[in-house]
Amino acid sequence: MVVRRAVNDGECLPLAEHLRGSGLVLRFIEFMDAGRHNGWRRDEVLPSAKLRARIAARWPLLPLPATRAGETAERWRYMDGAGEIGFISSVSQAFCGDCTRARLTADGHLYTCLFGATGHDLRPLLRGAHGSETLLRERLADIWTQRSDAYSEQRERLSVIRIERADMHVLGG
Repeated sequence: MVVRRAVNDGECLPLAEHLRGSGLVLRFIEFMDAGRHNGWRRDEVLPSAKLRARIAARWPLLPLPATRAGETAERWRYMDGAGEIGFISSVSQAFCGDCTRARLTADGHLYTCLFGATGHDLRPLLRGAHGSETLLRERLADIWTQRSDAYSEQRERLSVIRIERADMHVLGG
């Protein structure tokens, strides 16, 4: 659930209550400035720590270890055994340095950051006409090792510059 202060943050506790004990894992994500059309404003971000404190005041929580490297959600379990809950804090606690995610669009462009403006065109290599699996692996490694995008960590400085970004529906979030 994307949490936006004063828009849907009042629904967080009822949703958590509804899903507790269901076997489903609820993940809350801070309202992000992804794309160009979601009307993002910093003052509408409800930091995960505040939401977690609100939930923990009702149902005490215990932290859980990450299940894999680069995991974006901080995982917690209800002390009473009623399940797990998670928080993705990409605005208040950027995790760019540990990011292991890339996104391949339907038109064959690789984005190394959810907040990227442009991708790397892999269509010729993906179609196999101009490359092989080895060339594709080499190109992917080259792109990844040379990446310098860390938008969430650079957000405050970059917001003054006003970067255009691809929309989530293009990237597949």
